[in-house]
Amino acid sequence: MKIERLVVVGVGLIGGSFALALKQAGVVRTVAGLGREPEAMARALALGIVDEVCETPQQALRGADLVLLAAPVGQTGAILAALLPYLEPHTVVTDAGSTKCDVVASARAALGERIGQFVPGHPIAGSESNGPDAARAELYRGKKTVLTPLPENSAGDVERVAAAWRHCGSLIHTLSPHDHDRVFAAVSHLPHLLAYALVDDIAAKPHASLLFQYAASGFRDFTRIAGSSPEMWRDISLANREALLTELDAYLAQLTSLRATLAAADGRGLETVFANAQRARREWVEAIEAGSPPPPQNQDTE
Repeated sequence: MKIERLVVVGVGLIGGSFALALKQAGVVRTVAGLGREPEAMARALALGIVDEVCETPQQALRGADLVLLAAPVGQTGAILAALLPYLEPHTVVTDAGSTKCDVVASARAALGERIGQFVPGHPIAGSESNGPDAARAELYRGKKTVLTPLPENSAGDVERVAAAWRHCGSLIHTLSPHDHDRVFAAVSHLPHLLAYALVDDIAAKPHASLLFQYAASGFRDFTRIAGSSPEMWRDISLANREALLTELDAYLAQLTSLRATLAAADGRGLETVFANAQRARREWVEAIEAGSPPPPQNQDTE
């Protein structure tokens, strides 16, 4: 595989790491950066993430083989509409958005009959750090990337996107857009919502400074993802609102049940919940380390 010209729209952690990984793999000749923040783009150029900074889509897309959209999902439609007039017939566009149904809908509206040139994707990797300085070539190594191909995509275009991610060290999985959003509402979007809510709740308390003074590693680990981009997670939460509300309602029911157990001083009930969670997490971690899918969990709490 050889990418003569890669265009990255949004050269922060995700887009920058993609560019660096492909450069390290030796499969890309030129990386062009396109973004809305001149300071960030200049920094990406200085760090060697991109080889040139483009001021217009026309300049960026000239001769482009592959385009990665690494911007907040709420901007997908506007970005694709701006790229469309300069999109060459051989160019394949993909994205790194954390939601897929809304992205696909925006892409269909923006690209129309050229929707086949857009292959949706989502790398399952990240950090609470943002911007070009956070980018690193090894970010995707050993991590999953989920592609949600469309009926209009050619097998060759899907493989071109998959091959690029494999050169980043990523493991390719495939889901439908609907299944993708349902899965990640539970295991990614809800945890971010909870982390933001907890930190916001503590920060609003009159004695917040005292509480933060004594918060230790457990609190830091649990709330690490609350350091992520608020703009990005605003867009993700709104884009996947229905699936996220379903998961949030289920979690609220679990909290209500846990509260009742605690109020009743039911030590055995608390321990049962904690033991079930401990076992499920241990099996999940062991499955990851073994490189196999985790076993199905028994939902009984007898």
